[in-house]
Amino acid sequence: MRVPALLTLIAAPLALAACDGGADNSEMPMTGEAMPMDTEDMPMAQSGAMGQMAKATGTVTAIDAEGGRIAIDHGPVEAIGWPAMNMAFDASDQLIDQVEVGDEVEFDFRMSDSGSEITAISKK
Repeated sequence: MRVPALLTLIAAPLALAACDGGADNSEMPMTGEAMPMDTEDMPMAQSGAMGQMAKATGTVTAIDAEGGRIAIDHGPVEAIGWPAMNMAFDASDQLIDQVEVGDEVEFDFRMSDSGSEITAISKK
């Protein structure tokens, strides 16, 4: 076996293990089921979409009132090139109080270096 092939066989599992990051979100105090996500880890967040405003529709899957986040299973957001996904957005207490898990919603959000923040939300 050639040395480069052997190095690839050794490096590939190590690279995959490093991608895991060891993040344990199992203790996130959210109601309902959600897939918490940070947009800074997403390739789409590095596509120049930072600072943009966008609109989307989806279903609230979890609420973390203490952490100030709403998780939404949303459809594609063509304005910024996002596919449909379930992700958590930062939100103010006022906006969090307007929705419950299971609500179908329309929402506006703003992209920033620190993540995505819902700026307006309403039930459909």
